[in-house]
Amino acid sequence: MNKLSSADFRQSLLHHGRLRLRVFDWRRRAAVFSRSNEPGVLRRIYVINLDRRPDRWQRVRRELDRFRDRNDVRLSAIARRFSAVDSRYMEATPGPAVLIPRFTLADQLTVDPNPLLRIDDDSRARVIEMTKQEVAVALSHIEVWRLIANGDVPSALVLEDDVFMTYGFARDLEATWSSLTHPGTDEPDFDLLYLAFKEVGNASPVRKGDGARRLQQPGIWEASAYVLSREGARKLLDALPVYGPIDLWLNMQFRRLRAYIAARPLIEQRIDEPSTNSYSVLPVLAQVGAITREKPLLPTTKRLPGPVLAFGEQGSGLTALAVALSMLGYTCCSDLDRLPVPEGQRLLRGERGRLFNAYVNVGSLSIEVLEQIAKASPSAWFISTAADQVLPPAVHDRALRFTPEVQDKWAALSEFLNTDYPAFPYPTDRERGFRAVRQRMPLHSARNSTNLKSDIGPWILRPDSEWRGVAVETAPASRTSFVRVDWASGDKLDDSAWKLRDDTFPSNMALFTPANVSQHEGHALLTLRQEQTSVRELTSGAIASSVSYRYGNFRAELRPSGAPGLITGMFLHRNGPRQEIDIEFLGKDTSKMLVNVFYNPGPVGTRLEYGYRGTPTLVDLGFDAAADFHTYEIDWLPNTIRWLVEGEVVYERMTWDPTPIPNQPLQFNLNLWHSRSKEFAGGLAPGHLPASASIRSIEVRSTACAESNEPAVPDAIQAGRGSRPHRQAIGTTTACACSSQVPEPT
Repeated sequence: MNKLSSADFRQSLLHHGRLRLRVFDWRRRAAVFSRSNEPGVLRRIYVINLDRRPDRWQRVRRELDRFRDRNDVRLSAIARRFSAVDSRYMEATPGPAVLIPRFTLADQLTVDPNPLLRIDDDSRARVIEMTKQEVAVALSHIEVWRLIANGDVPSALVLEDDVFMTYGFARDLEATWSSLTHPGTDEPDFDLLYLAFKEVGNASPVRKGDGARRLQQPGIWEASAYVLSREGARKLLDALPVYGPIDLWLNMQFRRLRAYIAARPLIEQRIDEPSTNSYSVLPVLAQVGAITREKPLLPTTKRLPGPVLAFGEQGSGLTALAVALSMLGYTCCSDLDRLPVPEGQRLLRGERGRLFNAYVNVGSLSIEVLEQIAKASPSAWFISTAADQVLPPAVHDRALRFTPEVQDKWAALSEFLNTDYPAFPYPTDRERGFRAVRQRMPLHSARNSTNLKSDIGPWILRPDSEWRGVAVETAPASRTSFVRVDWASGDKLDDSAWKLRDDTFPSNMALFTPANVSQHEGHALLTLRQEQTSVRELTSGAIASSVSYRYGNFRAELRPSGAPGLITGMFLHRNGPRQEIDIEFLGKDTSKMLVNVFYNPGPVGTRLEYGYRGTPTLVDLGFDAAADFHTYEIDWLPNTIRWLVEGEVVYERMTWDPTPIPNQPLQFNLNLWHSRSKEFAGGLAPGHLPASASIRSIEVRSTACAESNEPAVPDAIQAGRGSRPHRQAIGTTTACACSSQVPEPT
């Protein structure tokens, strides 16, 4: 599948309507199918199904059993389950003779033309790496083709395990089949017949009475239900390697295949169950500006059992377990010597109003205390990472032994908690041990601040007025891989340290181009101007670091734009998982500084991108930032983030205030952009353009950085301000002698 948009409420309503409509479809005999060895029938159905999803296999069997073949035998009798390739266990991609795990934006546009984009040298050069899920899906289909090519039936129906038959399936399939086969012959008069599809591109509209239509040009999405002949399977295998998602590649084979689609989709994919697949093209379409609408992406997980309490020996994987629970959607408090007093009291008494629903490796939760919690909270679940730890009866009946020897940790954890098996690798974070909780000291230099509306999610607390996060003692930063990168007015930006962006993101109404970064009187200028491009009517400038850093001090001396509607940004960002630390100046009121944090858990590559607004706070500056240059800093530590103005801390956040502290390598960015949201940034008057933000110096002091001269393509539409930088740059700076080994949090 290569769907380009999520189902909205209207689509969901229509989908459920089509599901319910099927009960009025009384024709259940599908004469096209037969178990008997007679000519001109379909005698085999292959269902591609993951071993860990037996529920989907059973659901497909029930769907098939709604219909009977020409001899009144249920269709499940001819169904064969194919054990799908699981992306979670793929250690290496196949050889280039079978699959090349990349394609280009031009390939995408060949199948699905976009009025904002052209097939040109740039789109041909923009390479898109397939996701692991896309690779696994492609390999699964290829193996089914081998079964058909070497099998004993002339053709077979191939189904993915999330489909259902639409109203009129049996009747319309018979009409389609008879138009493409000759009575008394065994070989069908086609190679490939789509029964589930979405027409895109320049496909001609269906007219009433149309039968199956021959496919001559690309323009069909989906490969969730199709009939493939033995000859067609051999042609596809001869055409290997596959490149790109399987439904895209099939479009490229239409010229060598006798490919058809039914007059209408006879089979559809279910949208009432969230997909665990991720689609590599989406962030690229966001980068180049083809996606112009951004929707909040919020967790849709079912209610989680809890509270969950995990304990055991140090070094037994407790920190990784805490991250794993967070990835499942738990609000997890972990690796502390004790709980904050109000939270500990509520937990011990089994009271409502707790801020967290999971507690891992908390020193104050002794076995005796855990027994009290078990008695006070009948719904509590317990996880022990120690093999020989004796558990009291009240705990033992609801406990999981989760020792380092457990091989498939996701399987054990998801079965115990009755959650879906995640699509992401199990985390491997090093142990943090017990971090000492301390009293949070007042910040005497703090400025007045106002919290704005934030996201709702499992990693954002909705605390009461007394909650101010968890203050944790922080060990001194290691200097073994200290990095210093400077740029000052009058110098040139060195392309070994800084890149100019040539992309955008959905909520940005400007396209970043290198031409909009210039130097005037020694200052670096980011200029936003009225300039028509294929995807935007405005262009602007953005600078990004060539590498991603983990912790440190990030400083810039700048003068933001004061034009209403424009936003001057200084921030750290990544996707996969999305994490971000912001300073932003809203042109409608530059007497304030907006600070923000986005947090998603998981190891690098985890496609958790929840967060649309983040957790924004407006901080009063006491002056107009657009009137002159000032120095702004983000001081990012493992357990604290501080925002500084002219060397003075004006705002800070501790862990769980209201999010955990980002802990993955982040890229340092400065940009100027125009938001689609007038409520957020204000309206933009054409008379204010062109407008510029000025930068007089940039400094990075980091304890470590992760080398990444060409960052990977972002992982979601929310790529926002973290997409691929342009290779062009404008000058020199000090060398970045950084280590690629990034230390774990202290």
